[in-house]
Amino acid sequence: METIIQAAYFIVAVIFIVGLKQMSSPVTARRGILWAGAAMVTATLVTFLNPQIIDDNQAATNVGLIILAIAIGGGYAWWSGKRVAMTDMPQMIAMYNGMGGGAAAAIAAVELLDATSKASNSSSTIADVMGADIAVLGILGAIIGTISFSGSIIAWAKLDGRLNRSRLLPGQHFINAIIAIVTIGFAVSIYFSAGNLAPIVIFFSLALVLGIFITIPVGGADMPVIISLFNALTGLAVGFEGYVLGNAAMIIAGIVVGSAGSLLTHLMAVAMNRSVANVFFAGVGTETGATGDGGEQGEMKEIQAQDAGILMAFASQVVIIPGYGMAVAQAQHKIWELTQLLDDKGVSIKFAIHPVAGRMPGHMNVLLAEAGVPYDMIYDMEDINADFQTTTVALVIGANDVVNPSAKSDTSSPLYGMPILDAIDSDNVIVIKRGRGAGFSGVENPLFFADNTKMLFGDGQKAASELIQAVKELS
Repeated sequence: METIIQAAYFIVAVIFIVGLKQMSSPVTARRGILWAGAAMVTATLVTFLNPQIIDDNQAATNVGLIILAIAIGGGYAWWSGKRVAMTDMPQMIAMYNGMGGGAAAAIAAVELLDATSKASNSSSTIADVMGADIAVLGILGAIIGTISFSGSIIAWAKLDGRLNRSRLLPGQHFINAIIAIVTIGFAVSIYFSAGNLAPIVIFFSLALVLGIFITIPVGGADMPVIISLFNALTGLAVGFEGYVLGNAAMIIAGIVVGSAGSLLTHLMAVAMNRSVANVFFAGVGTETGATGDGGEQGEMKEIQAQDAGILMAFASQVVIIPGYGMAVAQAQHKIWELTQLLDDKGVSIKFAIHPVAGRMPGHMNVLLAEAGVPYDMIYDMEDINADFQTTTVALVIGANDVVNPSAKSDTSSPLYGMPILDAIDSDNVIVIKRGRGAGFSGVENPLFFADNTKMLFGDGQKAASELIQAVKELS
């Protein structure tokens, strides 16, 4: 039976990796998700054959509780997944990251409590009961999973608007460092503990607080990075706890997720030209990170939809830059309809995607794919930036920080050094924006005051509909 279980886990691991590889392209991503999901179902079913479950005196109860948990969790996930709007997808990703970390932390808690009970009965330490290597990885998985859990909940609350951005507390990072040191101290005490429950309770409580305090200073502009990082931490915690349980599927799946998440975090940080440490300590998007009120930059020049439609209809090339505002307005379908109309008039259309546009990596790609935009019309930042110099109109819809020229020119800006889409180099820039305020990071954007920029204020979907009507009237 053990051979069958391990062979099944090996096959599942291969499918996980193949599925992850397919997720690297929008063309095959859906297939990759289905394959990975099928592998997870297989791993779950095979786990029911584990002797620890079926040979236990309470096997019927164990199986019943597992099935009940799967039914509740799976049912809720299916229901919520069907209902979630694309604008809320980043929140769901953050929440699922947190649940994964929380599950790993819960496994660690159960194992540590069990070891504590055995240690108290035998006058041994937890390290003696569990084994040195298992104890170390179990405690590491506990702290990482707990931090990922509470941190992801804060990320969810920020993304969902339930937790408003606030100033950094005085000495915020110093406080975080002290909590981290004390948490590590209790982790060490658990390792040498001889059945004492108090260090475990304090340890998990401090780790929860640490996750909260670490995430609170992270600003809006950095949310894609923090979501990706917590994804990596969750995978790492699951891998560690898989080693504690001796479960090969958990080890492989956790390490795959952890390594993929780490790579993605690195790529996100590179896209912003910042280190991961800078993401945590700079606080871009908090009130202390925002600068400028636009008062000395001039006036925003407004344009009507009819004039903007005419300008695009007679353009040689239009580059469309989507941002989170397009997701909020659910305007992607209207933008695609506008694109088709302009294409019929012989206008060259391209979509420009910044790596950190939206609230999570790949957010804009998913939205455009949902609307039916062909993949060959979507260009990454490094492939499209040179084209702006020969672009008649750059249409910015709901994007802000990713087109902010101060990232290249203003050394005092919190965004300084972040590569941007060079929309300002176009002959004309039309910005669809709900209001005159700064973006999610709270940093003012000089592009909106530039001589070649016109502002089309209003809801993104309504503005796109008006542009469509303006182009149709030219037929």
